[in-house]
Amino acid sequence: MAKSYKEKKVITIGVVSELTGLSERKIRYYEERKLIYPERTQGGTRKFSFMDVERLVDIANKMEDGMQTYEIRRMEQKQLKKKDVRDRMIRGQLNAAFNIRK
Repeated sequence: MAKSYKEKKVITIGVVSELTGLSERKIRYYEERKLIYPERTQGGTRKFSFMDVERLVDIANKMEDGMQTYEIRRMEQKQLKKKDVRDRMIRGQLNAAFNIRK
């Protein structure tokens, strides 16, 4: 399945900085803290997606509200676990409804 335009990693750190109002240094810090995962070109240039830009704004807002980076990361991990459990439950219900056996 093709990526949507929001998922394509095509935006440079300078443009992301302009869009978010965050310094390039702060964006790199969030990457170091494993809150954002840009792709790298062969030359090492970071490339971000529109989803990354939205994520950075969300991170900055949470930091402004007093959250620490480890709290943000932990909260995201909990949300991913919940989503994984929910997805498995839905798959199980669909498999049962359509009598699909693995």
